[in-house]
Order: sequence, then structure tokens, then C-alpha cells
Amino acid sequence: MFLKKLLFPVLGILLVFYIGKDNYVTEDPIVSHRDTNVNPADDFFMYANGGWFKNNPIPSTEKTNGIFRIIQDTINNQIKSICVASAKANASFGTNKQKIGDFYTSGMDTLTINKLGISPLAQELKNIESIQNTQQLLQRVADMHTIGAGSMFGFYVSQDDKISSKNTLFLSQGGLGLGQRDYYFDQDANAKKIRAEYVKHIAKIFELSGVSKLQAVNDSKKIMALETELAKNSRKLEALRDPIKNYNKMSVAKLQKSTPNLKWKDIFTHLKINNPDTVIVGQPEFFKALNTSVKTVSLSTWKSYLKWHLLDNYAAYLSAPIENQNFYFFSTVLNGVKTQKPRWKRVVTETDGSLGELIGQVYVEEYLPKGTKEKLLEIGNTIRDVYAERIKKLDWMSEATKQKALTKLSKIIMKVGYPDKWKDMSTVTIKKDAYCQNIMEVAKWEYNYMVHKFGNPVDRNEWGMYPQTYNAYYNPSNNEICVPACNIIVPGFEGKMPDDAVLYGIIGGSTFGHEITHGFDDQGSQYDDKGNLNNWWTAEDLKKFKEKTKLIVEQFNTYEVVNGKYVNGDATQGENIADLGGVIMGYEAFKKTNQFKNNEIISGLTPNQRYFLAYGYAWMVQGTSQYLSQQVMTDVHSPAKFRINGPLSNIPEFYETFGVKENNKMYLPQEKRVQIW
Repeated sequence: MFLKKLLFPVLGILLVFYIGKDNYVTEDPIVSHRDTNVNPADDFFMYANGGWFKNNPIPSTEKTNGIFRIIQDTINNQIKSICVASAKANASFGTNKQKIGDFYTSGMDTLTINKLGISPLAQELKNIESIQNTQQLLQRVADMHTIGAGSMFGFYVSQDDKISSKNTLFLSQGGLGLGQRDYYFDQDANAKKIRAEYVKHIAKIFELSGVSKLQAVNDSKKIMALETELAKNSRKLEALRDPIKNYNKMSVAKLQKSTPNLKWKDIFTHLKINNPDTVIVGQPEFFKALNTSVKTVSLSTWKSYLKWHLLDNYAAYLSAPIENQNFYFFSTVLNGVKTQKPRWKRVVTETDGSLGELIGQVYVEEYLPKGTKEKLLEIGNTIRDVYAERIKKLDWMSEATKQKALTKLSKIIMKVGYPDKWKDMSTVTIKKDAYCQNIMEVAKWEYNYMVHKFGNPVDRNEWGMYPQTYNAYYNPSNNEICVPACNIIVPGFEGKMPDDAVLYGIIGGSTFGHEITHGFDDQGSQYDDKGNLNNWWTAEDLKKFKEKTKLIVEQFNTYEVVNGKYVNGDATQGENIADLGGVIMGYEAFKKTNQFKNNEIISGLTPNQRYFLAYGYAWMVQGTSQYLSQQVMTDVHSPAKFRINGPLSNIPEFYETFGVKENNKMYLPQEKRVQIW
């Protein structure tokens, strides 16, 4: 969606929602999901959720299973109803219903998709083949960015990190089919296998597109060599988390001087940006290396590279053989998923991803309980209040920094439920028999929507998610959090309000508390109350803060995930800080409720037991070994197990509630425990 800086959020949940008879839960999930054979002081993740895991193995169509899948299935069924009803409506051309219905219909029409083969990409492939020199190569790279098939480098328009009121241009490293640089260099057996499979995959896609087997094999090896060279000059995942080091603002003239082979005026013209003065270059060393590669790598290899990235971006929307091969590599090899999801689920996901702005309007009207916005704001403001109380009582922070932290906290904007104004997609043309073209049409609209921001004022009312998106985010440049409407769903509490322990353990802690803490994590803490990258800390306070964040990095580095792979404590520290802050703020807010004050026993559980179990329920997620291995390499979030066990190992009330002693696995010595906010 051309957004930057969603400090990758947390999936949160809240209130009352009907999930359907097949998924209706009559037992209290906070109790029934436990595995009481597990000592909670050794592995709270399995204690809280192990009973459910035993009865619900990961389906062959999924890489994970748990609360997120249950809720996403609910949302998908609702979106399917919207799509089917729209398809049956026979609505006038150009209306929202026509677009939703025809998009869904085009995706379900496998006969036409298979008949078309790769013909929807024929003109783009021809354009690539016609490249005759470096200038045309760079023009074609820029043109491909405008249709959702960006390669070679990253480009986007967003808020200037140091002038948050201004939209500006960003260039970043990119162009890797495997996404992260470490895939190209790690020497463990899994990484080697993935590299070998990737080369085979490229060759197979080329073959299916009509290239001879010999040429396909040769081209795949050349592409792998080229991408490895790009990866060699790319920064590691953890290095990308430093907003200062990845902010290199320069004039276009200076950029041109440092990369003379990259004709930026021409490139920007084809990116639909006319005569920009400055640009923020995330990783200058990457572009200096790219400046060499465009000359030293043969034009034929670059053309094969561009064809590959075009096919790669659109493979899921082409004929069955290409789609199936795409699934095999990206789902089976990388994530351990054995079986394709039913066609309707795949198409619902794509329809929502493409036309979510239109679907969201129907979703709000037909599926959103009244009062959702108000309830979300109520809980969010409660969390903000306890956050302010916590900051005032911090023993490691000076009064001067506390006041600035409190100012920033008070100015956090809370976008909850759904936007008051929807984006205008009237220029998007959707046809009933053109699935791949529909995807490209939306990609063009999204690109044009993004580049239109350049030179125009920042719209601080813009949303980066749909109301039916089960997620949330913090945006440091706006100093805002966004909690979409569907975060109201809590399986097992259909038709009734969950008790406060559940509300504050889930929506209070893992959503609002988590997202607010992102404003004060290792990244967010570098932005001021106006959203500008600007140090507001005293030198002594900043030193103390970094000492605390170092502790959390060290703690998470010790967690083994799978096959000798450990959590990357540095890359995940922002999310780990947010998880720790979130569960603490949720608990502090819960302490103000009557349930806590009156020591109410529910389902045989004390308020403290119920709160921590509810937090565990928020992360009831298990994954395949392949998925977990990929997550460690590519994701700034720790696996779900450590999003539970990690933060709770630092909280004294958890130790008291579940009797954690020195001989237990979750025990941390006092000097190793982390308390930041």
C-alpha cells in the first residue's frame, strides 16, 4: 500500500462478535485452551495454549494456526458474502458493487485465466525485450515500478522523517526475489536448500512462460548471480532499523554525481516525478554498487532479470501451472504449506487486498457493531492514562525528559474503527474477465495515489489499513496509532462482553499498549511529538534508555526458535519493547477495574491468573518449522512463543502469580530483568 514506517504492529482483539456455528465456542477459552501438564513457570506459551494446539494441528493449507487464523476465517467469510452479493447485484458499471463483484468473478473464472496464459503480460514482456541500451533499461525499470512490479531498487513517496509536514522522495535498496539479503549468504542447510530451490523455481517459471529449458536454466543462474551481487551491497535487517543511518538527504545533483551511470532525471520522469530537487537515499552504498552493475552486467542478463520480476509479481494471477509453481516455492518451500487454499479464499484475499477501501465501506455498514469506535477509544484512553502515570513514576528518567515524553504521549492520535473519509477509487476500471489486468489496474491506481502526494500537503487523516484488516500500527511521522474495527473479534465470547481481564489482557495490552509503546521504543523514541526525527532526550537519560534496550536485545538473543536458529534480538527489539510495555500497561489498566479490586474469581481463576492467560490467548499461534525459520530471517517480530514468554519473564506480578522460582525455565535473575516503561 506504499506505506513506510508501520513499526510492524501487533494483531489485537476486543469485544463481541458472532463467528458462525462451525466455530462457536461454548467453553471459556481462557480455561479450556490450557495444557495443565505444562508448568506455567517453565513455558507459559504452551501452558496457556497447548490444549488448543493438541486439538488443532496446523492445516495443510496454512503455515500457522491459532487465534489469527480463526479470526481471519471469520473476516474472509464476511468478505466473501460481500463479494458474492456484489457479483449477483448486476450493478451499473463503475459503481463500487460492480468493481467488487467483477473483480471477484474474474478471479474465480479459472477457465478464462487458464485460456489467457501469460498473454496479460505479453506487452510488458515485449517492452522489456525491446531494450537496447542502459538508458532504456533504466526507463523500463522505472515504468515497472508504476505497475506494481518494482525491481532493481526501492522507491516511494512519504513524509520526510525530519519535516513531517512535507512529503518527499525515498530511494532504498531492493530488487531481491528472496526479499532479505541473508538468504543469499547464510551457510546453514536450510538457506542452501532455499537458494537451490529458488534457482530451479526461476527456471521453471520461465519454462512455463514459453522459454526453452536450456535458456531458462541459464537465465536462472545469471539472475541468481545478479541478485547475489545486489544482496552483497544491501544492509542487514537489523541495520535497516536505524532511522538516522538510513536518512541520507541529498540533492538530486549530488545523487547524480555519485552515480553517473544512473540518469536520475530520466528515471524520475518515468517514475512520474518531474524535476525533484532532493531525495532521501536510505543506503547510498547500495546505489554506488548499482551504478557499477548497470554497466558491468550484460544487458541480456538485466532483461532476463526484469522479465523474472514481472512474472514473479504476477504469477499468482496467471494460469494454473504458473500459479501452482509460485505456490510451491513461496508457500511450500519457504513456509511448509502443503496444500493450496480453496480458490475462493485466495480470491477473497486478493479482492480485499485490491479493493479493500470499497469493501470496508460495506463491512462497516453490515458487520460492525454499534459503539465500536467509542469502546475502542475508551480503552485506548485508559491505556494512555496509565502510561502517563507510569512515566511520572519512572526512577531512571529526569523530569525534563519526562515532560517531553508526556507531551508526546498526550499528542498521540488514535485512529480507531474506520476512517471518516474513504479514498476515491472511481478511476479504477475493473472487468469481469481480466483477473491479472484487474490486479495491474489497481497497482497503477495505488502508485498514482502515492506519487500524487509529492508536492502536496501531508494528509494526517489518511488511514494505512482497512477496517476489516486484522492488525494495527504506529506511525512515528504522524505520532499516531491505528486500530481497525475488526479488532473487536474475540473467539469464545460471542454474544457477550468479555470480562475486564480479557479486554485488558488482549485489546489493552497486546494492541493499544503495544502500539503506544512503539512511540517510545528504540526507533519511535527518536521522533518528537510532531513526528520529526529529533532528539528530545537528555544525554544521561538516553544512555540509561540504551542500557535497558541492550538488556532486552541480550534476553531475546538467547531464545532458540528452530534448528539452531535464534531470535535476532537486535532486529526484533522494537517489537519486544512494545510487547513488554503493552502487557505492563494492560495490567496497570486492569488493576483499576472492579474485577481486580474485588478479587473476582472467574472460571476458578484469580484476576491475575486470568489477565496473564488472556495475554497468552492473544498470541495463541503455532507455525511450521519452515515458517519459523523464515520469520527469524525476515521479520522484526519474534515468534509468538517468545512474545509471551519473553515479556512475562520480566514482570514481578507474573512470578508471584505462577510461582516462578530460580529453577524454572522462565526465571531471569533480577539484574537481567528488563523494565523500561
